Amino acid sequence: MKRANQLQPLSRQHHLGLILSRHAKECTNETDEISEHWHKLTLYIKDMSPHFDIEDDLIATALQPYQDSNPEVATALATLDKQHRSLHKLISDTQNSSNTTVTAAQVKQLATALYDHIRFEERELFPLAETYLTEEELDAIYNASSDRIKRIDENR
Repeated sequence: MKRANQLQPLSRQHHLGLILSRHAKECTNETDEISEHWHKLTLYIKDMSPHFDIEDDLIATALQPYQDSNPEVATALATLDKQHRSLHKLISDTQNSSNTTVTAAQVKQLATALYDHIRFEERELFPLAETYLTEEELDAIYNASSDRIKRIDENR
């Protein structure tokens, strides 16, 4: 799927998340495997904090004026907020639990939430951003993206 140049760095970051979550959804009940998948998923989500900030602060904020006139935008913004909170809650609930042992079911739940979130962004949120955001708003998203994931051939 062709993505606006300014959103390509964010999409590129999603690739690793899809791989990690797809593998983690196959997690068995082996303690080492559970630990490895949980560690990879939570580290990925923690490392994605600036990415989430871009989505919340730049994309969602820029789309807010359209939510009253477009139910699709309103639904997408509500979904984005709910999914971001859910991902962090799944991690914090497990870390704050008196039972410090993570289960395969918890790994699969987090993996599924992450996978579904990435698919939502690629299939719904980013197309809305491409439709409604100005070049300047898209450029601000690109400029806020990590230089590590930008490519010279994106012509930015």
